Amino acid sequence: MTPPDRASARVLAAYTAAVFLSALLLFGVQPMFTRMVLPQLGGSPAVWSVAMVFFQSMLLAGYAYATVLMRARGRLVPVLVHLALLCAAGLTLPLAVAPGWGTPPVSGTEFWLLGLFAVSIGLPFFALAANNPLLQAWLVRSGHQSARDPYFLYAASNVGSFLGLLSYPILFEPAFTLRTQERLWSGGFALLVAAIGICGVLLLRAHAA
Repeated sequence: MTPPDRASARVLAAYTAAVFLSALLLFGVQPMFTRMVLPQLGGSPAVWSVAMVFFQSMLLAGYAYATVLMRARGRLVPVLVHLALLCAAGLTLPLAVAPGWGTPPVSGTEFWLLGLFAVSIGLPFFALAANNPLLQAWLVRSGHQSARDPYFLYAASNVGSFLGLLSYPILFEPAFTLRTQERLWSGGFALLVAAIGICGVLLLRAHAA
C-alpha cells in the first residue's frame, strides 16, 4: 500500500470508528440512564414516556445545532466549537442522577422529570446527537475521495445504534452494577472525544495540504 493509500485508509478508519462509537454511546445511554432514574419513581411507566420525549427532543436539537455549525465558513471554527462542547459535556461526567432531585412533586411530575433528565444528561446527549451529521460534513469538507459516497458512515452508525440498544439488556444490565455501567460509559465518552479530536486534526491537515 502506497503512503497516500495508507493516509486515506487512516482517515476512513478514524471517521468510521468515531461514528460507530458515537452511535453506540448515544443509544446505549438511553435505557441505562432511564434505568438509573426508575428507583426514585418506583418503576413508573411515565418515566419511559418522558424519557422518549426528552431523548427525541434532544436528538432534534443536536441535529439543529449541527446544521447551524455546518454553515460556518472555514474548517477551524466548527472543529473548535464542537470540541469545546464535547469537553464541556465531559466535565459533567461521570454519568449520574443530578444531586438535589429527591422526591418528585405530587403534580407536574412530567416537567420535574424533564428537568432531571436535562440537568443530569442533557449536555452529553446533546453533544452526542450532533456528532454523526457533523462528522459526515467534515469528511465531505476534507475532500476525501470516499466523501462522495459516505454510506459506509451510515452503516457504521446503524451498527453502533443496534449494538447500543441490544447490548444493554443482554450484556451490561445483567453483568454490571449501575456504578460500573456509569464508569464504562464515561470512559467511552472520553475515548470518543479523543477520536473526534483526531478527525478534526485530519480535517484541518487536509485543508492545509
